[in-house]
Amino acid sequence: MRRWFAKSLKRKLSLLILFAVVLPLLSMGIVSYSIATSVTEDKAKQAGMNTLKQVSDKLDFVIQDVENMSVFLIGQKDIQTYLNNEEGDVNSYSLIVGTLWNLSYSKKYISNITITPKNGNPALSTTTITNSGLYPLSQQYESVYRPASKWWSPLYENQTSDGPKKVVSLVRPIRDVSTFKTLGTLTVSLDQAEIERYLTSSGWESSGFVLLLDQYDQIISGGDPSWLARTVGEVFPKMGELAETSGVLNVKRDEQPHTVLYSQIPRLGWKLVGFIPTQIYQKQNGYVLTVTAVTIVIALLLAMGMVLYFLQWVTKPLTKLTKYLKDLNPDEAIPTYEVKSVDEVGLLVHSYNKLSERIGRLKDQVQLNEAMKKEADIMALQAQINPHFLYNTLSSIHWIALMNKDRQIAEMVGALSDFLRFSLNKGEEFCAVQQEISHAQNYAYIQAIRFPDQFEIEFFIDPAMVQTSMLKLLLQPLIENSLIHGIQKKKAKGYVYVHGELQDSQMKFVVEDTGIGMEETKLHEIQDQLFLANRQLGMRSEVAKESKIAVTSYGLINVHRRLLLHYGAESGLIVESTLGVGTSISFSIPLGMGELAT
Repeated sequence: MRRWFAKSLKRKLSLLILFAVVLPLLSMGIVSYSIATSVTEDKAKQAGMNTLKQVSDKLDFVIQDVENMSVFLIGQKDIQTYLNNEEGDVNSYSLIVGTLWNLSYSKKYISNITITPKNGNPALSTTTITNSGLYPLSQQYESVYRPASKWWSPLYENQTSDGPKKVVSLVRPIRDVSTFKTLGTLTVSLDQAEIERYLTSSGWESSGFVLLLDQYDQIISGGDPSWLARTVGEVFPKMGELAETSGVLNVKRDEQPHTVLYSQIPRLGWKLVGFIPTQIYQKQNGYVLTVTAVTIVIALLLAMGMVLYFLQWVTKPLTKLTKYLKDLNPDEAIPTYEVKSVDEVGLLVHSYNKLSERIGRLKDQVQLNEAMKKEADIMALQAQINPHFLYNTLSSIHWIALMNKDRQIAEMVGALSDFLRFSLNKGEEFCAVQQEISHAQNYAYIQAIRFPDQFEIEFFIDPAMVQTSMLKLLLQPLIENSLIHGIQKKKAKGYVYVHGELQDSQMKFVVEDTGIGMEETKLHEIQDQLFLANRQLGMRSEVAKESKIAVTSYGLINVHRRLLLHYGAESGLIVESTLGVGTSISFSIPLGMGELAT
């Protein structure tokens, strides 16, 4: 696959441009879908909270109306008179019942109004109640009911002449307006069915529901009828406590995830709790996903079509030119190619035409150049720089720098002069260890001036070996390799250590650095090149030419080959490296081989 792409510029450009188009489109689609789903969920939650607020306002109005009505009734003169008179008055009874009936008739949410005298007179009520469930509740919640100026009861059931009625009642004592003596009890009951109608007509999600909880977290209305008068914790044990005045929760009901919105009615501490199935969001998100996917696919198809057309238009001249050159006979004159555009491709074809004309002229000069090659080589050798002239010039620069009191330039020129003098060395191949070390130090000094504060180098040489003869120009290439490939590629300051010591009948040299080191593949590649040089040393030249491998470290290979040629196969370079730690290169020279080695 890689080779198939490598053979065609059009394929590589197509892949590159398609990636440049596809990735942004996909990213944009993902981001758009995420934003859309988030906005959809937020809007649904906001709409739900608004619905709860509307229902809360209606219920708050009802509660306020009932409490105002109760305040009016307990201070009504006829009621005060009836409760203070120990002998019941039929006319007063009828008048008060009529008043109660008029108050409740226009308000559908009022199920019953009852006044219970303490003096034993008949109770006043708008509905005939055969059995009331309020008395057991008042006994159960006596600690709350007795000391309160008013008390809203939990949900209970009354047996009436019209059948059973589930109600929630406001109960408050009636006291004498003069003596504040308790005369009786007023009970205003709200019809649970009417409250349920408020919840079901609120426009809540059809697949969800709304619950109304009282101050004891018992369900007053909403949901399954079997849940009424039970606490929400019993019905939904995993929902947790609704501690805040409003909020959002995520719960599971029948293994289906739901979003729960709740809001408190401030006047009584009742709570409205709405359940929205999460699958509603998922359906809407699925629609958004489908629209986003279709849009992206259409955009991708258009982009791909435009990219392919554009590439065909751009690369067509190049394809023709490539085919034209492929069939070209080198022995014939190079024909020109018609230019049809003025863009970069047209300029390339125009340059090709000019190049073909120049190639024709150059072909005529090749034979003449070949004939003059030997003469030019001889003239080049004769034109080489005279070493004495070079040394004298550097010496003059050295003294001029000293006279100008520029010691750094003087020292650098002096080091360079010594470096070149040692490199030429009158053609000699061997030197003392001390000279080799001085040569390496001169090189390190020049590099230290060129790259200040980038590295430090230290030499540790056994004094017993400084006068021993060795092949020259071995250490400097290794130090150069450490600086270029190890230290200079490192952000922090690096160190180079040069060791030389006597080991039995050998001199061992090691050049270590704290550079970036080498990856294992690179290290194995260099070791393979060194191994191949060992093999080629013992081969015939014809066989050696056939055993080639790509050379990537010419400095190391040259030092290695010189060691092999002069000291044998046991004296080659040994390279060790750890990525991120550094590199160590070592070699050994047998004592006694000196200048007599071949």
